[in-house]
This record gives sequence, structure tokens and C-alpha cells, in this order.
Amino acid sequence: MTGGGRVRLGALVLPDRPGPGGVEVWRRVEELGFDHAWTLDHLSWRVPPDQPWFDALTTLTAAAAVTRRIELGTLVVSPNFRHPVVTARQAMTLDHVSGGRFVLGVGAGAAGADSTALGGPALPPAERADRFGEFVSLTHALLREPVTTFTGRHFSARDVRMVPGGLRPGGIPLAVAATGPRGMRLAAEYGDTWITIGDARAPGGQSEPEAFRTLRRQLGRLAATCEEAGRPPDGLRRLVNLSRVVEDPYGSPERLAELVGRCADLGFTDVVLAWPRREGVFAGDMAVWEEAVSRLRRDTVRGEDD
Repeated sequence: MTGGGRVRLGALVLPDRPGPGGVEVWRRVEELGFDHAWTLDHLSWRVPPDQPWFDALTTLTAAAAVTRRIELGTLVVSPNFRHPVVTARQAMTLDHVSGGRFVLGVGAGAAGADSTALGGPALPPAERADRFGEFVSLTHALLREPVTTFTGRHFSARDVRMVPGGLRPGGIPLAVAATGPRGMRLAAEYGDTWITIGDARAPGGQSEPEAFRTLRRQLGRLAATCEEAGRPPDGLRRLVNLSRVVEDPYGSPERLAELVGRCADLGFTDVVLAWPRREGVFAGDMAVWEEAVSRLRRDTVRGEDD
């Protein structure tokens, strides 16, 4: 494992559970011993349009109210329909509600319904990358400076005050999802964590051996980018959403332990698994999932005690 520490395990919970049953999931995530938990930030995603889908930051506020220990984060907020000023204010609020446990995960935003929902045109990849650069740099400033003024092509801020700011001395952590060179540079310059889902063009579409070769190549590029930016690579946490990389990652306790071990050997510090749903995307057997996760946590604790 990188840096002599264990891999931290996270859960991805989709924001699709209405009513009190929704918050019970977050309680259970904490009971199972996860280190962090995340939700997606989309207006719509890979679920039928007639099924529930809720706001990510409001969902995490509810999660913060019923948990005490785990970190909570977005996987990920994007400039498709978010403005840095409002996003930073919400992040600061959520950080206080959670007692300093919030991590703001950000990404460039893909083409699709989210990108045109506010009435604007679909942007080509290069312009999305330009917009993401502004989004990250302005959000980073807002999360760390008491007053921010910024003028860009896509976003602006005028004398925006962020009082009282985040609870942690270094500011609210920023996790940057990126696989291309420009995004990795943003992660190296501004991020506390780098996020990947493997091949972003076809998540889960590669064979398992090729998927891990992709992850190895990405980690190599990230290390080179950090060195170019004058940052030690080990100063950046590295998170992989395993449920978007391989099929059935928790099919057995042995399989989950083997996959997490491979991620650790590559240099990942954090691994995320999707909470099983009854059907559709991320469908799985809850009993199998809990057994695999519980055994991995027991073995991890036992290994730390040895």
C-alpha cells in the first residue's frame, strides 16, 4: 500500500431513495465501517425517468444529520448545471452541518441531458475543458479565501465573502475527477484527491486485465503531472470507483479482497463500491455485498493489529 497506510473504503449511494428509508442507508454505511460515502450529482442518470432522483447536496445534508464519523462527498459536482459561487456556499454549509466531514468532488461534466438542461448549447470537449479549468480554480479560491473576485469567460464572482469558511484548517478538501492531461493538471494544482473511473469513454467496458492496465497508465500520468507541477505525487490521495471499472467486484469476499489489494498495489489510497440496488444500474445482492465488505473490514482491522 502507498505510504505505508491501508486503503480507505468508500460507498457510493445513488440519490434515489425517498423518505426515511433513504437516510437509513447512510446510517448502515457508517455501521459497516466505511471510511467515506458519496453520491452522484446529476439532474438525471442511468435510471428510468419515472423513478425518483434527488439533489445530491440536499441528500448529503440529510446523511450528515444521521452519521457522525464518515466523510461525505459528491462524486461529482460539475459545471454542467452548477455555478462555483453557489456550489462553494453549499459546500461550506454542508461542511458545518457535518462537523467538518465534507469533501467536494468535482468533474468536467459529460455531454448529455445534464449539459443542456439549463437551455445552453452542448459544448465541444475543448470548451468543456476550458470551463472546467475556470470552475476548479474559482471554486478552490472560494473555499480558501475570505473574499473572492474573479472574471472569466464562463464564470465570474464579485466580492464574494465566504464566512465563516470551512472547518478544517486547510479548507474544504477538493477531489478532482480527471483522466486527460488538462484535468490531471488541475488535480495536481488544486486537488486533495484525484478520482478515476478507469476508461471514462466506456466505464466498465474493458476486460478486467485491460481495465487494470488503464488504471496503471493513468497513475503513471498523474505522477508525472504532479512532478511537473512541483508537487510530490504521494501528497495527493488517489481514489478509484471500482464499481465503474470491473463487473461484480463483490461477487465473493475473496474477489473483493483481491481487487482492493490490486488497487493498493497500483498505488490507490481509496476504493469506492456502489451500494447494491434491486434492479438496473449497480444491481446486486445486498447480503453478498455486506458479507464481502464486512469480511474485508475485519481482515483489515486484524492486519493493523498484527
